[in-house]
Amino acid sequence: MRLLVGPISAVQRLLNAQRVDHVLTLVSPGAEAPPVAAPRTLLRFNDIVEARAGLVAPSPELIATILALPGRLARDATLLIHCHAGVSRSTAAAYILACAARPAGEEPALAAHLRAACPEATPNALMVALADEGLARGGAMARAIAGIGRGAEAFEGTVIDWRLD
Repeated sequence: MRLLVGPISAVQRLLNAQRVDHVLTLVSPGAEAPPVAAPRTLLRFNDIVEARAGLVAPSPELIATILALPGRLARDATLLIHCHAGVSRSTAAAYILACAARPAGEEPALAAHLRAACPEATPNALMVALADEGLARGGAMARAIAGIGRGAEAFEGTVIDWRLD
């Protein structure tokens, strides 16, 4: 599987530049989602790392939806993942899918690859922790993301092109 990961501003450009089999849109409740011609999974939640009144936090069900995507797509599919800025929610989803595709023990290398591909990446820690639990990684995913630290300050993240095979 190929992951294209980025901000909402890059969605149309990425869709026009290559074949995209599915789009994973991760936006806040009430936010506008860009029109896409490809099949889409739209998940609405706030980019928060702990529950807060009036906001929608990432949940185990949301993570399960993300983890189920590869099973619905062909092995050579291209999945476009985007959030608003392409820094937190989308990079967390990409890291989660990469970890799910690889054996336990590779979490630090995958986190390092994510940082190299997108210096601005600051994956949503709650999403990663929930996936870590769901994939029974014993905290390895959360520790690896904590190990790369906060990404560079930016309005938007660098577009990532990540092949998982």
